[in-house]
Amino acid sequence: MASIRALVLNCTLKPSPVPSSSEVLGQEVLDALGTQGVAGEMIRIVDHPVRFGVSTDEGEGDGWPAIRAKLLAAQILVIATPIWLGQPSAVCKMVLERLDAELSETDAEGRLRTYGKVAGVAVVGNEDGAHHTIGQVQQALNEVGFTCPAAGATYWVGEALHKTDYIDARPKPDTTGRTTSALALNSAHLARLLAEQPYPPPQTRDAGVGPSRQPG
Repeated sequence: MASIRALVLNCTLKPSPVPSSSEVLGQEVLDALGTQGVAGEMIRIVDHPVRFGVSTDEGEGDGWPAIRAKLLAAQILVIATPIWLGQPSAVCKMVLERLDAELSETDAEGRLRTYGKVAGVAVVGNEDGAHHTIGQVQQALNEVGFTCPAAGATYWVGEALHKTDYIDARPKPDTTGRTTSALALNSAHLARLLAEQPYPPPQTRDAGVGPSRQPG
């Protein structure tokens, strides 16, 4: 059985050691993955000097290359993000913009280096917008080469206009627990399948490996 590793990118706006609901849910995903034999770690993006940009390396002092190295060594990526104004956090959007560079990175057979990697999403917020946020993040991850499993997201949203965050929710809802378990189970299963049966390389150079990019 293939050895599988996971990486959770916590896209909270809060630097450590401030408590983060995204971190709580992200850790629950890691714990659920652990029951499937998947080891992993979580990185809080704002604790690192990640620069805005759309390249794999934005120059001296950029914190993204070290994070990217861990991403490339993992077979499962989970984006954990809060909802702000009904959308993914600005940190999450910055991460997705950095992943745009992967459309130009291929292996020896011409496949995107993200092909064969599984992507999940974990969302928290105290307002509506979870499905919209999940849709945005999953579409972006799929476009840059990741594969999203069935039931590939988990989320929690509190009552509108209230101040209870997931980190304070007691007891934790069974519905979120079930979606977290499904995300972990299906992600681990799909990652092992793709490790054993990789995507085929492009048949010709003209076939390309990703969607066409329009200038501008």
